[in-house]
Amino acid sequence: MTKNEMSDKKIAIIGGGIAGASIALYLSEIGLQVDLFEKGTSLVNGPPICHLHAGGNLYREISEEQCVTLLKESIEALRLYPDSVDYRPTVIAIPEQDPGQPMELLPRLKRLQSEYQDLIDEDADNQVLGKASDYYQLFELEELQQLALLDEHPVPSTAEQWMIPFAKHVDLSLLKFPVVLVQEFGWNVFRLGATAALSLEKNAHCQVHLNAKITKIEQTVDKKWQLSCDESGNNSQQKFDYLINAAGFKTGEIDDLAGFHRQRLVEFKAAYVTKWQGTGGLWPEVVFHGQRGTPEGMAQFTPYAENLVQLHGMTEQITLFDNGLVASADNSSQPQLDAQFIRKIDKGWLAQEVAERGQRAIAHLARYIPAFKEASVEGKPLFGAQQIPGEDASLRAAGVSFEDDNYARCEIVKASSVLTSADALTEKLAELGFVDKSLVGSRLFPVTRSITDQQVTERSECYTQQRGYPLALAHRTVKQS
Repeated sequence: MTKNEMSDKKIAIIGGGIAGASIALYLSEIGLQVDLFEKGTSLVNGPPICHLHAGGNLYREISEEQCVTLLKESIEALRLYPDSVDYRPTVIAIPEQDPGQPMELLPRLKRLQSEYQDLIDEDADNQVLGKASDYYQLFELEELQQLALLDEHPVPSTAEQWMIPFAKHVDLSLLKFPVVLVQEFGWNVFRLGATAALSLEKNAHCQVHLNAKITKIEQTVDKKWQLSCDESGNNSQQKFDYLINAAGFKTGEIDDLAGFHRQRLVEFKAAYVTKWQGTGGLWPEVVFHGQRGTPEGMAQFTPYAENLVQLHGMTEQITLFDNGLVASADNSSQPQLDAQFIRKIDKGWLAQEVAERGQRAIAHLARYIPAFKEASVEGKPLFGAQQIPGEDASLRAAGVSFEDDNYARCEIVKASSVLTSADALTEKLAELGFVDKSLVGSRLFPVTRSITDQQVTERSECYTQQRGYPLALAHRTVKQS
């Protein structure tokens, strides 16, 4: 099958978030004709992401199988978007008051290490998290006390060097031991969006429609989809052979327009941008485990450039919200968020809300890092609503579901699932004769790989300014060595 034959088939993707933009990138790279509709002014502007879940060790409650899936998917995502990754590890610590025990993590870590080695054996290019033997390292109290005596490094190069600021500034008396250093890297949502946008703009097989709201979906007698669109005030209609619903937390609204029903959850979350002059060296990301939804919920410290730190506190007073998790009803696929959350999404936060929740986040982390009490709230939160297919709020690895022969939903929960979803979609399109089966699982991406790191930085800076965030959020602290 030639690319000319493939281009005769038109595919519409509704939603330009991480899922929609990445799938548009994937399909256009293999020569399919794609139209991407995004109601906002730019791509990838959704719920906060900060972490490449290469093993899912932030989440004790999920199954090992989900963790293995997240590991594989994160490696794929890192290979596609290397210029959006901060190459620094994550520390997993369990506080004294938490019912969990550190050694309970060990069987999962050993399995993930083994799975990572298997992936490297299959393809040497999968070695993107360092050597498999270095995937994780345990640190006992005595080791950390010795490290606390050393000077911090501006750019650490060993596991021990990464642990020095943690050892010096965390109140170790509050923790159980050992703590774990694991190769789960940072992931920058602004840089990811910039890479996808630059690639799509450069690819003649994709047409990106911004400020484009789908107002009506009809199936024609010849089994095509006719979309009515309001694009910057101009109304138009177009026909497509295949429709992909990647509308994020509004996926249910598109389902309703298309006449399909799907049970799902939607959860509103926020992370807080703070500034802390901090210490003399780069920090790893740090996660203090805790029971979700309680006052002792997980605390997450994510360092960025220029002393910025993004905070999560998995309590209803910080990252989670009372009534922030809602389910769809029998008469609609779209869960209905409370008006206060829609107001935040559509119109922004009140200054008092930002200050109060941001200060709570600082206090939540300062319990473990006492000097962090000197941090300040630095502008509005990173926030948004996240869809979760089905009824299990703990689900973290999810992909694609299909209706009939020409409608699909991309229902990712974690951004790293995008390529698995794209593979499943391409396999379905190959069955329908849209694309040659040899292109399923294609990992060439010549257009995307022609984008330079400098171009990504410049576009990322543009996005942070447009969206009202500090410019430093566009920058990486650690590039690939």
